[in-house]
Amino acid sequence: MADGARSDHPAVQKQLDRLEMLSPGRDILGLERISELLNRLGSPHEKLPPIFHVAGTNGKGSTCAFLRAAIEAEGLKAHVYTSPHLVRFNERIRLAGKLIDDQYLAELLARVLDISEDINPSFFEATTAAAFLAFSETPADACILEVGLGGRLDATNVITDPVATGIAALGIDHEGFLLSPEKGTPDDPMTRIAWEKAGIAKKNTPLLTQKYAADMLHTIADHAADIGAQHFPRGEEWDAATYEGQLHYKDAAGKLNLPLPALVGAHQADNAALAVAMLRHQHTIAISDSALKAAMGWAHWPARMHLLIAGPLTHLLPGDAEIWVDGGHNISAGLALAKHFADYEAGSINLVIGMMANKEASAIITPLHEKLASVTVIPVPGHDSHALDDYPDPDAPVTEATDIADALQSLSVGTGKTVLIAGSLYLAGEVLKANEQVPD
Repeated sequence: MADGARSDHPAVQKQLDRLEMLSPGRDILGLERISELLNRLGSPHEKLPPIFHVAGTNGKGSTCAFLRAAIEAEGLKAHVYTSPHLVRFNERIRLAGKLIDDQYLAELLARVLDISEDINPSFFEATTAAAFLAFSETPADACILEVGLGGRLDATNVITDPVATGIAALGIDHEGFLLSPEKGTPDDPMTRIAWEKAGIAKKNTPLLTQKYAADMLHTIADHAADIGAQHFPRGEEWDAATYEGQLHYKDAAGKLNLPLPALVGAHQADNAALAVAMLRHQHTIAISDSALKAAMGWAHWPARMHLLIAGPLTHLLPGDAEIWVDGGHNISAGLALAKHFADYEAGSINLVIGMMANKEASAIITPLHEKLASVTVIPVPGHDSHALDDYPDPDAPVTEATDIADALQSLSVGTGKTVLIAGSLYLAGEVLKANEQVPD
């Protein structure tokens, strides 16, 4: 099943099984199918509350989490569409603050699939249509959309009038989709990525961006100018920095001192700052400074530098052992992990890794290699995964295990030691499920 979509609810699973048979089995970029599908559904994407649209290689989901937290801290309700899910498919669609109900989800998927058999929508196109239907039928004050893949040709990019768009951190990922030759597109891989993400920009709409290499920033700025978007790049029109235990933000409207984000990782301050910039550069929804401050502690985004609480998995190790789980799977994520663990002693981290076969096998191990005490390779359930021999030599003992429980039970982890489970969001979802930490 695409994206490993399974449900314990029989009616939802019935529709997911239908989708598996109808869809081409992989994401196919382009707006023709989703546009026709939405037209048949009565154009629900044109009936949404004010939209915040977020793209990026890393950090876009966390940015969405900060947007949601700020809007809810203001006492407002937000719809949120993100992907992939970790444990339950319902995590992708949050209606006015709550995960979508199983029965309603089943009904929506049935409505989408009943009229789309001749279109053969991809998994993501069908679920995007279902989300837009739900959002159009349920009152809320705002709508937050995370781009699934790229930006320019992503199914979410059928929207035409967001109140703000944002691009988070950029890096190389999904090379097979975003870096294939196409006439008139940039040749340099990173510049091509920036060009694809910039495709979410809309005329007369604020586009907030992070700091990038000069060629990437110029590409985004040129595209924004061509279509008449209002480009606000970080470091020029707004900026943020962390010092003295706070996140210090500034733009043309003034300065704002915020608490540091509760989400773990120095990079989360960048994601929080982008969310603040998006909210402060639009004028449709009023968000107070107090709500922005509250959002720093309210934002929650599971499986991203996530320290497991006591549960069935943690009980497999000594009581004071740290077990972290992170769904990162590209070099940018690996570098973020290395930065987080920079103060840990050399040879102090036991890495349990499972990566999908279409990801770069060295992305996590190479940045962390000096910190590794051991590496245990496991498969990603339900997906083609890298085998032990695919990974680079980490200069630490390497073994393999059948699953996460087998891996933890096989570790010789002493008192106070650290375990990191990383390499795939699908694997992270399995970990949360096994430890009885299902997102809600």
